[in-house]
Amino acid sequence: PRLLGRRDLDDALALLEKDPVESLFVLSRIANLGIERLTLGCEVHGIRQGDALTSLCHAGSNVVTVGADMSAIEGYAARLGVRRGHSSIMGRSDQVRALWEELCSRQGSSWARPRAIRARQPLMVIDAEPRVEGDQRVRRIRIDELDAYFEAAVAMYTEEVGVSPLEASGSYRRYVSTLIRGGQAYGIVENGRVLFKSDVASAHGPHCQIQGVWMAPELRGQGASVPAMAQVVRLVAERHRVQSLYVNDFNTPARRLYERVGFETVGEFATVLY
Repeated sequence: PRLLGRRDLDDALALLEKDPVESLFVLSRIANLGIERLTLGCEVHGIRQGDALTSLCHAGSNVVTVGADMSAIEGYAARLGVRRGHSSIMGRSDQVRALWEELCSRQGSSWARPRAIRARQPLMVIDAEPRVEGDQRVRRIRIDELDAYFEAAVAMYTEEVGVSPLEASGSYRRYVSTLIRGGQAYGIVENGRVLFKSDVASAHGPHCQIQGVWMAPELRGQGASVPAMAQVVRLVAERHRVQSLYVNDFNTPARRLYERVGFETVGEFATVLY
């Protein structure tokens, strides 16, 4: 593998656009920010066979490989090194599993002690009308509702990931603010409190990935999340026709929710969390 630069941008985008649903996290970042470390904030390594770029590795806070066979995995593991400066390995489950095992074998203990492994995360897609009526209370969140939405976002993150996103720099609050200002945060707000929330995390052209779906605990188990999610799909479709998300295989209620709305499983992701 070698470090990719500006001359590789078009080839990298062409590789990622072969499967924009599966590659959307990296595709949206490179399409918006470029491929150079100065603008992207991390390195991207790649492998060429002849004139064609056949795989790449986004080596940011989230390590993501695209199009990597075992030979490429071995090369990327060597480039990532002994010192782990990354918070997760994520992406297609077979590549995540192979890369993590290679890193543990090659690079040792800093990679071999994850906080959690989410080995099976169905990748689901909807590109048609939801199967159920939507909850008309769902709407885009306004910036004056940042405090309430941020509180719900912290609760969602802590519940989902197992640690709080709060830190001294305030970067998570800035991230949530960016979502709201970009019109990519949706929810139900009543009496100044967020009862339901969902965000568009990554987007490129007609494709987007939804994340951060959360319902207030006292409202769970009542079927309220189904029409709420259906309305999110309808609103997001105004900008992005093909919507995807991934969910932990053990989260049966969430999987049933998405299936009832009309999402269909098209692949499988995995995440190794540090």
